[in-house]
Amino acid sequence: MSILCIFRNMNYLAHIYLSGDNELLKIGNFMADSIKGKKYLQYAETIQNGIILHRAIDYYTDTHPVVRQSIRKLFPTYGHYSGIIIDIFYDHFLAANWKRFSTIPLKDYTEDFFKLLESNYEVLPKKVKAFMPFMIKDNWLLSYAEIEGIKRVLGGMNRRTGNKSGMDKATKELDLYYSDFEDEFFTFFEDLEDFSKKRIFELEHKKKPEM
Repeated sequence: MSILCIFRNMNYLAHIYLSGDNELLKIGNFMADSIKGKKYLQYAETIQNGIILHRAIDYYTDTHPVVRQSIRKLFPTYGHYSGIIIDIFYDHFLAANWKRFSTIPLKDYTEDFFKLLESNYEVLPKKVKAFMPFMIKDNWLLSYAEIEGIKRVLGGMNRRTGNKSGMDKATKELDLYYSDFEDEFFTFFEDLEDFSKKRIFELEHKKKPEM
């Protein structure tokens, strides 16, 4: 498995938030990267829907012109790691501006989600079970709201690449283009929220896209 596949989706907070209030949909969306091909069919229908939703969000994100605009700022330095970094940056802006998206404080929201994971532990893939204790202990989702938290995430990802990616230095570009990235996030995320709500409606009404 390539290092890009391992890191494809570190924007956990966005995927959880975009699942709405349905708990099993959140579970499916969160664990989707560990479910390959048609193995999603082994799960309960609502978890299946969460996995399908996750894949749809990924495709929509990868092809959105505003996301590509953000990536272009990083590409000369970080190449094919740029999209991964933008995933993290966008989760930072979601966390940092959380009050615009939810009336539930981010700390409470993340802790409630961790309790949800623990109560559904038996359905989680091995990969998720392996990193879940670290995610909960350090509350990765809450840490995204601070630049220091983003530095830690990017530093850990860089170490996973054998220090070849240089991702640990990407907060320099975040500082340099902070307002631009933030504006791009808000423009994109409004579209993504609309897209996700429509896809959830389609899934709930059995209008599943081809996998």
